[in-house]
Amino acid sequence: MQLKDYARVLLKRGWIILVLAILTAGSAYVFSKLQTPIFKSTVTLSTVPSRPSDYGQTLAIKNLLRLYVQQMQSPMLTQQVIDQLQLDVTPQKFVSQIYFNADESNLTITLEARHPLPDVAAKMARTLAEVFVAYHNQQNLQIDQRDRVLVNIINATSPDLFSPRTLINTLAGAVLGALLGLVLIFVLEWLESDIIRTTEDLERVIGVTVLAAIPSIAERASTSTPRPRAQKLCPHCGNPI
Repeated sequence: MQLKDYARVLLKRGWIILVLAILTAGSAYVFSKLQTPIFKSTVTLSTVPSRPSDYGQTLAIKNLLRLYVQQMQSPMLTQQVIDQLQLDVTPQKFVSQIYFNADESNLTITLEARHPLPDVAAKMARTLAEVFVAYHNQQNLQIDQRDRVLVNIINATSPDLFSPRTLINTLAGAVLGALLGLVLIFVLEWLESDIIRTTEDLERVIGVTVLAAIPSIAERASTSTPRPRAQKLCPHCGNPI
């Protein structure tokens, strides 16, 4: 197909794209509004070796980051947080609402709590970080001071909406509807590609310019001169009746 053919198709059936885009965008908007809002709050922990110049200790901390995440997920620590916040959840449920990210490049651990209530999300992340720091400091007392790893809270964010993202969902729905409409248009054109309705269709199929066309019977009947109606004559005088 040439560029003008694509333009012809879009002008002919472009309304399909518009209708589907509106329908899918509206559906995405309604679906987003029906969802329960989820808020997130993050807390970042830094791990610092007691001997920063010791490369071996720094390398060991990178391996310890995963251990620290496992400790924060343990029922021993999560149950303390649940008791302090008086949450009616199990340790397993609590852990499912916390997302951890151990970054070996800067030796940090990020906790992201997600909850329908913004204040609860902030308290979950902050309290778990504080409980872990207290637990880790207690463990440090049993280790030589030169081999200790210091853990501190360096950042805590205010609660922010995590989902649903109504605007993004609506725009994504509109784009998806437009793509579906575009596919549907070319499917319809493909199904009708073997149907010849106009001289342009015929020229496109045979590749030859059409110079003339035989009119249909209906066209000839409508354009032909009507025959005069036969008149009856009087048998006595011969004049038309």
